[in-house]
Amino acid sequence: MNINIDSYYYMRDNIFDKVQKASNVEKLAMAVLMACLTGILAQFIIPLPWTPVPVTGQTLGVLVSGLFLGKRFGVLSQVIYIFAGILGVSWFAEMSSGLSVFLGSTCGYFIGFILAAALIGYISEKYTESRNFKKMFGLMLVANFACIYIPGLIGLSIWLYFTQGAFPDIITLIMMGLAPFIIGDLFKVGIAAGISKVALPK
Repeated sequence: MNINIDSYYYMRDNIFDKVQKASNVEKLAMAVLMACLTGILAQFIIPLPWTPVPVTGQTLGVLVSGLFLGKRFGVLSQVIYIFAGILGVSWFAEMSSGLSVFLGSTCGYFIGFILAAALIGYISEKYTESRNFKKMFGLMLVANFACIYIPGLIGLSIWLYFTQGAFPDIITLIMMGLAPFIIGDLFKVGIAAGISKVALPK
């Protein structure tokens, strides 16, 4: 049993060390892979009839990108995801792409992806003790619900103003842009924090 545990810790430390010491070209390739993961998870979608913002799996990719790639390349992965989508790669939700999609009802959430990856990447890199489940779960709650949803709700409100001629009241905005996603996001945060517990050295 001890040999197996020791082997697990060695493998975990060895893989993480290789990622950290990878060249910039290798890290760029990993950022592209994380962008692809975000795009794949964006296709796991549940449309909601009362809001233009669908439930998707892509925020899990956002959280994991900062976790494994750190601040610089975690952010870069999300920048790649957004700009490639704008330029025509069909990996936004429902295999969509283009500037009009980016500037639509979910524009603020896209911006939040970058902020969330930056926060998680910074803390994970700088404070190794943050990588346990409880601390990472708390950090990811902040990253998910503050970094993503605050700009997301602002962007949704502005979009509704330009498309419907008026800003929504706060209750309507929350029901359209936050409340339906809380349970699913708690589940995704739990998965990402569990990955940190299992895969990252402390």
